[in-house]
Amino acid sequence: MFTQELLDSADSPEGTVPNKTPSQKLGPKWAHPIPFPEPGCVLVATERLDGVRSFERTVVLLLRLGSRDPREGPFGVIINRPLHKKIKQMNPSNADLATTFSECPLHFGGPLDTSMFLIKSGDNSSIPGFEQVVPGICFGARNSLEEAAELVKKGVLKAEDFRFFVGYAGWQLDQLREEIKEDYWVVTACSSYLIGGGAATDDSSGLWEEILQLMGGQYSELSRKPKRESS
Repeated sequence: MFTQELLDSADSPEGTVPNKTPSQKLGPKWAHPIPFPEPGCVLVATERLDGVRSFERTVVLLLRLGSRDPREGPFGVIINRPLHKKIKQMNPSNADLATTFSECPLHFGGPLDTSMFLIKSGDNSSIPGFEQVVPGICFGARNSLEEAAELVKKGVLKAEDFRFFVGYAGWQLDQLREEIKEDYWVVTACSSYLIGGGAATDDSSGLWEEILQLMGGQYSELSRKPKRESS
């Protein structure tokens, strides 16, 4: 199974209402707080999650907001936890992973047991058969892996347009709202350039600081705070 292969092989880590500070727009890089979560926004961890190994200093791309149904709550992937490993190093048995996507980097996506991938389309268009998160970024999971490989084989996309995540992050709707209310997360809108900019590399580990600094003010100050000790 796609999910279990990657989870078994990778060493994954364990598991204030924002002020409206103007974003500092620097070309394609911009970020600013928004009052409520929505698909395609990012959740930026605050110091309240320091010491929580799965989530401290993380940036979670929210893929779906979901509903109150506990089986269909909000979920997303952590986009700034590269594992510094490529799929080929996991010796996958799945043919598409072993060949088409063998050079793709792996990232820790969250503590829950399903793996996903992001696709950077590059021209802000959607890709048929995949769910668009923001213009230029779509996502898929195990059931769409074969279809994704076909797009690479046909030359529609390149393997380096894909970023694979081991695990994901998920909540119940009220649980996420409560965590935001209790200042565990800053709900942020940011450019697709920031979300998809590290798709072919392992350079996403500085994204938490970069987004906070782009927002300026109190958020920039947060990016410079030392980590709090675990209680």
